[in-house]
Amino acid sequence: MVNSVMFPGGARVPALGMGTWALGDSAERRTQEIASLRLGLDLGLRVVDTAEMYGAGRSERLVGEAIAGRRDEVFLVTKVLPSNASRAGVAASCRASLRRLGTDRIDLYLLHWRGAVPLGETIGAFERLKREGLIGAWGVSNFDVGDLDDLARVASPDPCAANQILYSLDYRGVEFDLLEADRRRSIVTMAYSPLGQGGDLLHQPVLERIADRHETSLGPATPAQVALAWVLRQPGMLAIPKAGSPQHQRENVAATELVLTSEDLAAIDRSIPPPRRKVPLAMI
Repeated sequence: MVNSVMFPGGARVPALGMGTWALGDSAERRTQEIASLRLGLDLGLRVVDTAEMYGAGRSERLVGEAIAGRRDEVFLVTKVLPSNASRAGVAASCRASLRRLGTDRIDLYLLHWRGAVPLGETIGAFERLKREGLIGAWGVSNFDVGDLDDLARVASPDPCAANQILYSLDYRGVEFDLLEADRRRSIVTMAYSPLGQGGDLLHQPVLERIADRHETSLGPATPAQVALAWVLRQPGMLAIPKAGSPQHQRENVAATELVLTSEDLAAIDRSIPPPRRKVPLAMI
């Protein structure tokens, strides 16, 4: 059963979504990648996350093709680069993303990371897009606690809806204070790369031992499913792993069936300890 999260504006979506970083970069994989996104929708997923930066627009074009004829089933998220975060830049980037996505609205529009443009100018541009009906809500990505404090000082009629950050078992630093800072502000935390980087995490013996104790509807659990279930256990957490094939998508969805025990969680903490002090926010 997929849990759900609710954004400040009242939109409720499944807590498992679909990321698309690097999707659309290979002509040979394109058919599989589109099939994977469409299968995710068939299986009840709703959030599709992309960005103008991904493949210089190729990811957005692939998403547009995948959701054609199914737009109303999708909660669509994309991101503007900080170099385009001025008042005029946001307006132009949003419209370019809409064209590539083949839609007339973006459900959630994020600032990809903080840059040199004053936050007030960027948020003002987001609010104008919202008034024009081009976006449903706005949010940020790769913001640490201090950035959120600065954001809170910007006057806006609508709250920040989400903060998309790197969070997985090999990037636990945000547990020290950032996850609670998001919750305190009713900001949905979106976890990108929840399965880690490079595959090393998924070979951790502790994850293999825990996987051996669990089953899913597809069969024995995998370390990747344990790692994803671990991220999804957090309240108010929306995880957006990438799945480049239908089989990978099925495995991600099956991870939502896992309920990790207190013994499982304690074993993970012993092997991959939580942070004991503030660490710089990691991002990729």
